[in-house]
Amino acid sequence: MDDLPVWGFVGELRAAAANSEQKDVLIYTHKQLDISFNGDRIIHVNLTSTEPMLMKQGQELTFTYAVNWLPTSTPFSQRFERYLDYNFFEHKIHWFSIFNSFMMVMFLTGLVAIILMRTLRRDYARYAKEDGDLENLERDLNEETGWKLVHGDVFRPPQHRMLLAASVGTGIQLCLLGLFVILLTIMGTFYEERGTILTAFIVCYALTSFVGGYVSGGLYARMEGKGWIQAMVLTATLLPGVVFGITFILNTIAIVYGSLAAVPFGYIVIVLLLWAFLSFPLCIVGTIVGRNWNSVPNHPCRVKRIPSPIPVKQWYLSPLAIAAAGGLLPFGSIFIEMYFIFTSFWNYKVYYVYGFMLLVFLILLIVTACVTIVGTYFLLNAENYHWQWTSFGMAASTALYVFLYSVHYFVFKTHMTGFFQTCFYFGYTAIFCVGLALMCGALGFWAASAFIRTIYRNVKCD
Repeated sequence: MDDLPVWGFVGELRAAAANSEQKDVLIYTHKQLDISFNGDRIIHVNLTSTEPMLMKQGQELTFTYAVNWLPTSTPFSQRFERYLDYNFFEHKIHWFSIFNSFMMVMFLTGLVAIILMRTLRRDYARYAKEDGDLENLERDLNEETGWKLVHGDVFRPPQHRMLLAASVGTGIQLCLLGLFVILLTIMGTFYEERGTILTAFIVCYALTSFVGGYVSGGLYARMEGKGWIQAMVLTATLLPGVVFGITFILNTIAIVYGSLAAVPFGYIVIVLLLWAFLSFPLCIVGTIVGRNWNSVPNHPCRVKRIPSPIPVKQWYLSPLAIAAAGGLLPFGSIFIEMYFIFTSFWNYKVYYVYGFMLLVFLILLIVTACVTIVGTYFLLNAENYHWQWTSFGMAASTALYVFLYSVHYFVFKTHMTGFFQTCFYFGYTAIFCVGLALMCGALGFWAASAFIRTIYRNVKCD
């Protein structure tokens, strides 16, 4: 009411008789609205549900309501403060989670620095030897093992390069999108008006489509891809297609159940027009610019014509195992914040601590990049040069753990039942996890690519 959230009970379940498992369904037939006002502005709204009636087939029910208008001295600018749960969102455990994540960032950053110093310093010392040490240098090169042996294959284009380019382009776009929306929310009070954050997200996604096309087009060209038009269309439709598909299914379910959760047809048309006339053209322009200005491979090492065989290693050095383990630390840095976000979204609390979200977002980006670099280093030391999809999967697996946590939250923290509520809960969660996977995966790929170019730039290759 007047952009103020109103919560109330529709009914309840009550045991039919003592020691009986059967329950009767009761519905409240009277609604009491207590509206506080200051001048001509509504300040507070309280809804009370009373007079429960037993629901029976064929029974007619009479619904009534009453409204009480109560004057208040609370100014209009402070009317949302009663909905902000300071004790919940600013609890000590929230601050402790930020500190714990910051310490994780320090540890991982130090680990990456040690790896870089170890590899680069050894290379500098080896290639800075005098001419009199040529015999020792030749012996060292013959005894090389690990990541140096795959210098002729590490820049070989991966399989399914079109999908990888589209995923990386969309993910980088989502990184900028998330940062923009959080900063806009911090500078304003978007949480006070229903749907404002979602509107800002949709508009910012359309405006940042140029970035997705630019990154995708340039990367696909550097990977020697030929079907750039198909790659461009895939980049423009990858995330919107997933979101539209899930939303269409949920909307159909809502219409069948006669729920108000169904999105009006007019809103769907507006979003489609925004995508067709703003997002898609910007993606086309970005792809063309990326292909022409950012398409030179410029690899530090030449790629061999014949791929080298990959030796068999322990199971924990396989790409699948490294990718599955890569998401644990990033998830550990955000899972406390996930609890607050899930609670605000599903348990009717107003999330307002976007400063915390910004810190957690930046920590997630740093932890994801560091973990991907470390995992890529271990993969290359196992003489496996298939790092492109592995680095993407290491970071994207964070979304898998978030989805598993959402299952735990659904079972133990919510009281949702029935097909309708289950579909909407996991449908919206799946959309969030797909976006998170693309964002983290793209960042992980970018970090691994920068790391590989750094270490191989200092290796003398034929």
